[in-house]
Amino acid sequence: MIKLIVGLGNPGQQYQNTRHNAGFWFVDELVSASNALWQNNKKYNAHIALVKIDRHDVVLLKPLTFMNKSGFSVAAYMRYHQLQIDEILVIHDELDFVPGVVKLKKNGGHAGHNGLRDIIAQVGANNFLRLRIGIGRPDGNVPVADYVLNVPSRDDQIKIELSYKKILAKLALLFEKELDLAINEFHVAD
Repeated sequence: MIKLIVGLGNPGQQYQNTRHNAGFWFVDELVSASNALWQNNKKYNAHIALVKIDRHDVVLLKPLTFMNKSGFSVAAYMRYHQLQIDEILVIHDELDFVPGVVKLKKNGGHAGHNGLRDIIAQVGANNFLRLRIGIGRPDGNVPVADYVLNVPSRDDQIKIELSYKKILAKLALLFEKELDLAINEFHVAD
């Protein structure tokens, strides 16, 4: 059962509205929908909030270590609370999906995503659940790093925000159904 949901992103005003913060955007939406509050936790170098999903207490975590060092916060929280790898869900931006598409996945590599790379390195496993939020790929010769650290178009932003509302409606599936069934029913398309 999921006990910790990690939203990936970069802290700071200059990154707040960038594509790479899609994970932060979602957990912020979940906090808002739950009338919860973020609290700064220095032990984990993260913002923490407690929400209820389908009558289950779930901790939300936003690492404040920047994307490339996200694993520090996740591993510290997991060690202190003795969580198993299958008790976490990591939410992150996904270049391979167009904006508005969201898929749930268990296991896998990092596919070049530095936040996932660091989490895998710090926790020593890759078999955690991931919610991949489509942000699309850059056009032409735009470097990926520049693309993810820029603001999406208004149209793409609207598609991403609409997908969050659909995800919120389906989150309870993670607690009601077996994981394979939840993964099959969780797909959110534009």
